[in-house]
Amino acid sequence: MAKKYKGPAIGIDLGTTCSCVAVWNEQNNRAEIIHNEQGNKITPSFVAFSDDQRLIGDAAKNQAASNPANTIFDAKRLIGRKYSDSVIQNDLQLWPFKVIAGTEDNPVIVVNFKNEEKLFVAEEISSMILTKMKEIAEKFLESEVKDAVITVPAYFNDSQRKATKDAGVIAGLNVMRIINEPTAAAIAYGLQKRDNCVKERNIFIFDLGGGTFDVSLLTIKNNTFVVKATSGDTHLGGEDFDHRMVNHFVKEFKRKHKKDIIGNSRALRRLRTVCERAKRTLSFDTKASIEIDAISEGIDFSSSITRAKFDQLNKDLFQKCIDTVKSCLDDAKMVKDLVDDVVLVGGSSRIPKVKQLLQEFFNGKDLCMSINPDEAVAYGAAVQAALLSDDIKSVPNLVLRDVIPLSLGIMVKGDVMSVLIPRNSSIPIKTNHVFLTCVDDQSIVSVMVYEGERIIASENNLLGLVNLSVPLAPRGLPIQVSFAIDTDGILNVSVEEETSGNKKDITITKENGRLSTEEIERMIQEAESFKAQDMMFDKKVKAKNALDDYLYNMRKVMRDDSVTSMLTSIDKMKINSAMIKGKKLLDDKQQRETFVFVDFQREVERIFELALNKINKGYSDEESDSD
Repeated sequence: MAKKYKGPAIGIDLGTTCSCVAVWNEQNNRAEIIHNEQGNKITPSFVAFSDDQRLIGDAAKNQAASNPANTIFDAKRLIGRKYSDSVIQNDLQLWPFKVIAGTEDNPVIVVNFKNEEKLFVAEEISSMILTKMKEIAEKFLESEVKDAVITVPAYFNDSQRKATKDAGVIAGLNVMRIINEPTAAAIAYGLQKRDNCVKERNIFIFDLGGGTFDVSLLTIKNNTFVVKATSGDTHLGGEDFDHRMVNHFVKEFKRKHKKDIIGNSRALRRLRTVCERAKRTLSFDTKASIEIDAISEGIDFSSSITRAKFDQLNKDLFQKCIDTVKSCLDDAKMVKDLVDDVVLVGGSSRIPKVKQLLQEFFNGKDLCMSINPDEAVAYGAAVQAALLSDDIKSVPNLVLRDVIPLSLGIMVKGDVMSVLIPRNSSIPIKTNHVFLTCVDDQSIVSVMVYEGERIIASENNLLGLVNLSVPLAPRGLPIQVSFAIDTDGILNVSVEEETSGNKKDITITKENGRLSTEEIERMIQEAESFKAQDMMFDKKVKAKNALDDYLYNMRKVMRDDSVTSMLTSIDKMKINSAMIKGKKLLDDKQQRETFVFVDFQREVERIFELALNKINKGYSDEESDSD
């Protein structure tokens, strides 16, 4: 049973470009989106530093053009990643603020605050936004708020989830639960459509926000929400569409005025602001105009963009969205005709071309736009928060089963990935598996934990390493490995050797490994494209391991004097020669085909079994003589 918390609890959608906060209203028996001091239901995820103050939200975004180097946005794209991540390296070209590599390759944001240079990590910037959302809720509720449910993209990996939770702690919040954004949106949709969910319905959530993209397939029946599959991209959204438009107008300005503004951060910020506004206009009009006074060196810039041109600039990104939809359905092993509802979430889902492609993919099915795309995630988070709060009695007793985005396992002999928890498994989950040591008299067992879809373990992402001391023993010593994923999707690994009682636990945190969006995509794509190659590798490793095990057992038998004394010198020579050849074959670094190991094992088995049969025949002859 989930732990219950005292006092008011809020749901926070911590977005890349905008954030939103909601709370369950007992009187109206529904979640309520809370307005900020500007009267807006969404607050920009911006933090700015000036000579005398720190600004968060609307105030920070409004002064971005005049103070670009000290106005921070897109912190969500930094959180839980390494500075060397190719995604961050690409974004560095677009950000007006400075980001450097800190300790352990963590990205560090450099700003000038009160005439001093200050360094902040992404978790700190995110915590400032969370603090703002907390303050908005406290003003509305007129009481202190400590507990919150925070949402993250479904494709956030373990380190990103942990980093988000850390940001909540920095903000003074007790993070009751981390839940996936599409799942939260499904809760919001499911509550509004409860009367229609008496029979099981398949709901597809299409969540295209400002900086991340997620899709999830869920089944809803009564108050039970089960996630079947999830897919997505933690670096695709409205910001990327803005980048394309900005680059388009930068080239146009250079062509018209023979001047390049690519290094002018103030001009780029002003251009980005009008491009974002034009993008919104194109959602309801076929043409949008932009005008900027004195954008650079006193030159005014005036231009326009059509919806058709905008669609052309982002054609590949829109197609990427549809490819992700296909991938999610394939993972769930469901045909698109069985999907009952397609629900749009996130501000960028309003883009006409996106809606057109999605509707065409689902054979003309009407898209569900009954809930506000900007508010759905916070709404669902508030429902989850109410479920975990002991003070709330009116909220429906929902059952929520989420999934993990990537398979989790360990490296075993031969660089093979042994999966303990497959991709898209429901969480929370705990699993145990017993592995046997493969070396005689080893004192330490090293368990390497990976996430990914490749059969070759080293091609996946290394999350962490557990070194366990074990008593000296022949190979075959049983080692129990346990994986446990909590409701936040955070992994705990336990390794135990039962005879000695030695045990070691680790929780995979941001220090243990970070996985970029590109790496996640690469893992899944390569898992398909290299599937045949991986299967061949797997067969070869199994053949080598089988030969190694057979030779090991042969050596044990040959150390038994009662057996060797019965063998002829010729048989001993043949067996010893076969064992030497086998060891050389296994130790040889030359690449060999699988059949080489299979054929050699058959030959060794023939030699060994012929020799043993002679011994057995000798025993039979002796018994006959005694009779």
